[in-house]
Amino acid sequence: MPGNVINSPLKRFLEKHKRLRTCLLLVVLFAASMVIGDGILTPAISVLSSISGLQVRAEKLSNAEVVIIACIVLVGLFALQHRGTQRVAFLFAPIVIIWLLCIGVIGLYNIIHWNPTIYRALSPYYIIKFFRRTEKDGWLSLGGVLLCITGTEAMFADLGHFTDSSIKVAFVSVIYPCLVLQYMGQAAFLSKNFSVVPISFYKSIPEPVFWPVFVLATLAAIVASQAIISGTFSIIKQCHALGCFPRIKIVHTSRWIYGQIYIPEINWILMVLCLAVTIGFHDTTLIGNAYGIACVIVMFVTTWLMALVIIFVWQKHVLLALLFLISFGSIEAVYFSSSVMKVPQGGWAPLVLSFVIMVIMYVWHYGTRRKYQFDLQNKVSMKWILTLGPSLGIVRVPGIGLIYTELVTGVPAIFSHFITNLPAFHQVLVFVCMKSVQVPYVPMDERCLIGRIGPRAYRMYRCIVRYGYKDVRKDDDNFENQLVMSIAKFIQMEAEETSSGSYDISPEGRMAVIQTSEMSVSGLIMKEADENTGDSTIVRSSKSETLRSLQSLYEQESPSVSQRMQVRFELLEAEYMDPQVREELMALVEAKRAGVAYIMGHSYIKARRSSSFLKKFVINVAYSFLRKNCRGPAVALNIPHISLIEVGMIYYV
Repeated sequence: MPGNVINSPLKRFLEKHKRLRTCLLLVVLFAASMVIGDGILTPAISVLSSISGLQVRAEKLSNAEVVIIACIVLVGLFALQHRGTQRVAFLFAPIVIIWLLCIGVIGLYNIIHWNPTIYRALSPYYIIKFFRRTEKDGWLSLGGVLLCITGTEAMFADLGHFTDSSIKVAFVSVIYPCLVLQYMGQAAFLSKNFSVVPISFYKSIPEPVFWPVFVLATLAAIVASQAIISGTFSIIKQCHALGCFPRIKIVHTSRWIYGQIYIPEINWILMVLCLAVTIGFHDTTLIGNAYGIACVIVMFVTTWLMALVIIFVWQKHVLLALLFLISFGSIEAVYFSSSVMKVPQGGWAPLVLSFVIMVIMYVWHYGTRRKYQFDLQNKVSMKWILTLGPSLGIVRVPGIGLIYTELVTGVPAIFSHFITNLPAFHQVLVFVCMKSVQVPYVPMDERCLIGRIGPRAYRMYRCIVRYGYKDVRKDDDNFENQLVMSIAKFIQMEAEETSSGSYDISPEGRMAVIQTSEMSVSGLIMKEADENTGDSTIVRSSKSETLRSLQSLYEQESPSVSQRMQVRFELLEAEYMDPQVREELMALVEAKRAGVAYIMGHSYIKARRSSSFLKKFVINVAYSFLRKNCRGPAVALNIPHISLIEVGMIYYV
């Protein structure tokens, strides 16, 4: 698989050093939390700084009134997130380009009008002279200089939507020259008007074009805020896919543009925190200090992590990684040392926010990992299943039972709990595992793996659906039908590849990749059911009258369920088909006609009595609180409630 880092030397190295792995995980989570914090600070400072330009023309406008206007704009920005950006996205690029060209032209005008000799400041001689004259004060000013380069990344916060070449061309040919011209123009303006430093940008704008530039500045601030909000949604989705964030609802706002998502809970939390920062600080200087620390920490940590990628993932020489680290890390360390001095002056905000978010992410990751390790260490043995016989010691009723598990091999411990508590089980059992792998994308043809558990007579299968952490999991109403076709395809593939006499012996763990693009099974067809012919009645024939009435009522109240296409499977008379294959396919088709049930374990995780106080607090209090207040697994997987069976179980970890 391209870009696969699952079996990389870095993972093998970290498996031998658990403490180092924990430290590295905390560093990565802290950096990710800083990016999320950036999603709070960027809209606040962008909108507030653009709206503050009103005070240049409306001098009677107080700071409180500016904050109120900025809050109204922010509320509108976050309130419109659920509608997506596809309808107005075509305006983003023109707004940004016009804005960059505008500030570049204004900067060039100020250079010519106020101080044409300012171009000499491009010489490194003057920066050396500056530090010699200012000493410590010059070093402290680097925290403000950092803000000159931050903010440009907000325009490309969702880098996954652009190619490397487009980003390079945009920065080199447009963004960098326009920024240099603008800041040189401001320097030329301030050389003659030093008393207006706090509002130098708006004061340097020629009066005839002030209001058009103000409107453009506000639109550019909204675009930059939108980009960083989308980037925050994206990184939270990736953290969730890697098991480092509680279950959340992810809404896809576009049917055509890949990756446009909206997370309701995160959106409103970001809005509340953004308003709190705007109202609490009500000063762009304090918010700028906080914003600068968040950006420089993300840059600094990214540089260190990139050095590890160069060594372990790209497998380049250590000297190359060291050269990269020294070249970029030394510059960022100087800016970082200067920004640290601004912690008492608002810089504490991103540190506190990031610490809280990091704790939430680590607690969720720790609790989820402990639960997975419990399942891994307490798997049901195949010997016990074989001793039960094909009936599993209970009544096998018509239908397909989809048992959701996190294990990719073996049978989870909760399966024995199912058999103990449920008097009957379905004729066909499928252990379904939705697995997020540590690669960005998984091709569609490599996404679905099908295997068999136990002998053929047991009618037990395994399905592993793999997703990359950047893959979009769309609500697929056709999952049941695709699963049936995949299992049927696997049955035929297994029969063709297995020699006669050994067909019944299928070792545990044997999996086959089923290509969804070539989903064709000889003798088995899938076609749309006709309600007038009574096909829907055939599908529900194994259910009681009460259950059928409840399902009809549920479909009426749930439009998304009633709109699903009803299909039925038919096994045709083929010229030649192995009798055992036909028997198994017929059992699969009959089970699908009887209905599909989703079976999940409602697990409670508790720390053992011998555990330390810290572990008890993390598992019994923190993780339990997060689990109870996040979305349930059935909701996250879009499972219809009418077909859901949950069995409770307590895990002592």
